[in-house]
Amino acid sequence: MRQGEQVLGPSDGELWADEAFTELFERHAEAVWNHAYRLTGSWSLAEDLTSMTFMTAWRRRRELTLVRDSARPWLYAVAGFLARTEFRRAHRFRSLIARLPLGRDQVDHADDVADQVDSDQGMSRVLLAVDRLPRAEQEAVRLCLLGDVSTADAAVVLGVAEVTVRSRLSRARARLRSLLQEEM
Repeated sequence: MRQGEQVLGPSDGELWADEAFTELFERHAEAVWNHAYRLTGSWSLAEDLTSMTFMTAWRRRRELTLVRDSARPWLYAVAGFLARTEFRRAHRFRSLIARLPLGRDQVDHADDVADQVDSDQGMSRVLLAVDRLPRAEQEAVRLCLLGDVSTADAAVVLGVAEVTVRSRLSRARARLRSLLQEEM
């Protein structure tokens, strides 16, 4: 929930206490999908991450951390964790495929197609640069810059002071500028 948005009906805390999970899903699914898309640049992966985020939320419903009576920052943090896990899995898979020998007359065009798709997505360049940041800065960027979570709410989710989140964002912006200029 963005600052200034009003929730009609019961709050997230009330819905969570009543285990009215369908209403929570309907309230936050689009925002979680948008966040997952900003993290991945892929519509289908964003759908998968949204589903996995809410499955994780259901399984870990006793561990939910509400921030200003909203579940959204916690859901964003879960989506970010799942996205990092998916990126690691995909990287391991690509590394394994790259080690497989191709026959002399076989040409693998999949890498060329994948490179073309990635080059068409401006977001993927930024996401790769974000992945090169230190973990603490990545978390702050994913929540605040990509997820539009306030620094105060991100501080609650990350368990640090708000000034620490602002400091991490400042360092991350400087590093991202440098990383993206290096690629040009």
